Amino acid sequence: MLTKDRAVCIRTTDYSETSQVVTLFARLSGKIRAIAKGSKRPKSAFDGPIEVLSFGGAVFSESRRDKLSTLTEFQPQPPRGGLRRNLFALHNALFAAELLDAMTDESDPHLVLFDQFVQFVQDLDSDELTGERHDVTARLILFQLVLLREVGLSPVLKTCANCKRPVSAQWRETYFSSAAHGLVCQDCEMSFPDRVRLSTKAAQCLVDLRRIAEADEKTLDQIEGVLIRHFTEIVGRRLKTAQYVQRGQT
Repeated sequence: MLTKDRAVCIRTTDYSETSQVVTLFARLSGKIRAIAKGSKRPKSAFDGPIEVLSFGGAVFSESRRDKLSTLTEFQPQPPRGGLRRNLFALHNALFAAELLDAMTDESDPHLVLFDQFVQFVQDLDSDELTGERHDVTARLILFQLVLLREVGLSPVLKTCANCKRPVSAQWRETYFSSAAHGLVCQDCEMSFPDRVRLSTKAAQCLVDLRRIAEADEKTLDQIEGVLIRHFTEIVGRRLKTAQYVQRGQT
């Protein structure tokens, strides 16, 4: 039985000289792994190799147990070109795709997450990024928080994750702890050896996400560093593309 869906490619692996195994994140079907037979042939039904971040209509067979699906059609929309001209934006999009792959299970649909990821990639692929690095990092942070929310791992950002005291401007110090899964106050921070101290601006942005759009790059870099560390703890390994989205590593 064939399934027709909209999908975005989040990973590819060479299967042979002419074929690929692709990981697609589909809107209604969730994450699937499929073999694209002959996709690397210039005159194949796919018009050449399938690329990570390509998005469009897909037709694939239903997978059985641990077997691969078979991708029979994939008609990606033409790229806008922004990602080809902005290496930092491309690295961030690839990092988001790697996160999406690591944080989701096969055949588990997330409609909101699909829509948000596609919008994130399309925003980065446009030429409308005014602050370039600032705008890219801000969008990545917001997408990462959506990802955590949609997979049921949204961090505690309104209160201390330990004592539940509401975050306020009167806090002398604010920390983030992956073990606590959220913000931690100065009275509780000693209970969490993994805690990372946040600047006042960074803490305010996490409490009120509307501030992220206007935050300075130093603040955004600090938040992104904390999130990368948090995802590393959740996944249990260092994500390959993480090094390219942190300042000083590109």
